[in-house]
Amino acid sequence: MNQALENLKTRGFFQQCTNSEGLSALFDVGPVTFYVGCDPTGTSLHIGHMVPFFAYRHLRAAGHKGIALLGGGTARIGDPSGKTEMRRMLTYEQLDVNAAAITKQLDRFLGFDGEGARWANNKDWLAELNYIDFLREIGSHFSVNRMLSFEAYKLRLETGLSFIEFNYQLLQSYDFLELYRRYGCRLQIGGDDQWGNIVAGGELIRRIEGAEVFGMTFPLVTTADGKKMGKTEKGAIFLDPGITSPYDFFQYWRNVQDADIRRFLLMFTFLPVEECEALTAPGLDPNGAKERLAWEVTALIHGREEADRAMAGARAAFGGEGDKSGMPRVDLPRSRFEAGYNVVDLFTDAGLVPSKSEARRLVQQGGGFVSGSGGLRAVAGLTALLTFADLDGDGELILRAGKKRYCRVVTTT
Repeated sequence: MNQALENLKTRGFFQQCTNSEGLSALFDVGPVTFYVGCDPTGTSLHIGHMVPFFAYRHLRAAGHKGIALLGGGTARIGDPSGKTEMRRMLTYEQLDVNAAAITKQLDRFLGFDGEGARWANNKDWLAELNYIDFLREIGSHFSVNRMLSFEAYKLRLETGLSFIEFNYQLLQSYDFLELYRRYGCRLQIGGDDQWGNIVAGGELIRRIEGAEVFGMTFPLVTTADGKKMGKTEKGAIFLDPGITSPYDFFQYWRNVQDADIRRFLLMFTFLPVEECEALTAPGLDPNGAKERLAWEVTALIHGREEADRAMAGARAAFGGEGDKSGMPRVDLPRSRFEAGYNVVDLFTDAGLVPSKSEARRLVQQGGGFVSGSGGLRAVAGLTALLTFADLDGDGELILRAGKKRYCRVVTTT
């Protein structure tokens, strides 16, 4: 097998391929243009979206040419793949805003140069399509029976599949055809839930252009306990630092289960395979590998400076060393401590819990901690008050909710 494909397989990116031997032979001939798409249904990608884009960078490093396709057109109707219900419709204006924001995120990660790495928006060719002409020229090549055999449609038939969603596969297939015509694109990559759409696009090109193109999918990544990767009790881990802070982003990776460390090092960093193996060798303390994983992914997404700050903040919170300025921070008025700041109010105002009822439950269960001269101490009870005496010399204190959520409280006048 071609070395680039072998590398993807070794690092865990290989699930299905329409013709692995043919694709390997094509890769051996010279640079191959490939694409991966994502619909701009939000203002930010989350880490689960990034699996194909890590593979994109590996293929680019091997000399191939990548296209990141923003689904500004397909997002207008919504993809039923992997969904149990119809996606909420967004305005065209909001989709444009989302697409612009996501393009910036991908540019930071992929480095668009207009040649080896480029982006496109399928709104440019889908928005003005004539529906009758599209059905005559494209729809005539699709079998409804064949479409319903794909898993995405079979699952949605159980809960209700709208006609507008039924068109999605035709549009994504047309994307592949359009990119083949414009850029000579021969390969589409994506998550395994896209298998049916990818296969359909390849068949459309074969029928219309008489050419063979290829499709390859990656496994849908879950954690060792079967949960969807990138999900926490707070929600998805987003790339936008305004939604998920670099500290919280770092902490997600720092707290992965031991069984996931090696797999995540291989998929979500560009460390050599040998180094990933060495970091997870039997008998080593897994915490060192977790910290390296967290730093590497944070540096890739947010930059080395933010990764250093997040790591210093984590070390300050958990080990009593490092720079606490890297911890999540909240500014609260110093006047609140004059008469005594009730702990329930404090944990709520600091944002460590979503409500006062959650704060009361936290304290009652012994999960609320506050910094003191001897380190963190458990909060005494629901009526406990924190005063000036509890602040350090800088007028600050550290709060902890449970085992992993920290906050640095800075008092202001």
